[in-house]
Amino acid sequence: MTESKLLLATTNQGKIREIKRLLEGLNLKIESLADYPELGTCPETGQSFEENSRAKSWFYGQNYSGLVLAEDSGLEVDCLGGQPGIYSARFAGPGATDEENIKKLLRCLKGVPLEKRKAQFVCVVSLASKGKILKTFRGRVRGIILEEPRGENGFGYDPVFYYPPAMKTFAQLKTSEKNKVSHRARALRKLKKFLFSNYKKNQ
Repeated sequence: MTESKLLLATTNQGKIREIKRLLEGLNLKIESLADYPELGTCPETGQSFEENSRAKSWFYGQNYSGLVLAEDSGLEVDCLGGQPGIYSARFAGPGATDEENIKKLLRCLKGVPLEKRKAQFVCVVSLASKGKILKTFRGRVRGIILEEPRGENGFGYDPVFYYPPAMKTFAQLKTSEKNKVSHRARALRKLKKFLFSNYKKNQ
């Protein structure tokens, strides 16, 4: 694979660190929106993870010379009808912290028994080049929302997302463990395979 550039269309430092680890081995110079403030901000007006992901990759891909990777991800809780969904990052309001979002989620689930607190993390990744969307990739992982946070690792809702196969929350998993099973890891493995197979023909 010839060396080129890949823009991560996010300013979320947790996501940037995670994506860079997951894409290790690709001969790409990985950059983020923090390196290109002049590209502006894409409004997130989509009604689904896929719509937001595709919109962001197309928006930033118009004025960037390399590949653009955009993702939209979040938590869907079954008994809340899929909430917080696309509003996961701002569930407790614009600019909400992870802690504030978790507190609101736990308030919404107060009194709900553990067996009815099933949920899934969803991630949709889109890849674009020169304003053209090349492909989208989806990953998801099922779990249970606990009644209180556990663990110090990760970000977002990781401290309350219990992953039964590991018998730990995502925040209790080591980074290397989470990167084998997370929704983002599952989507990015598909993207990585696509890049290895198709990179040259899409340049």
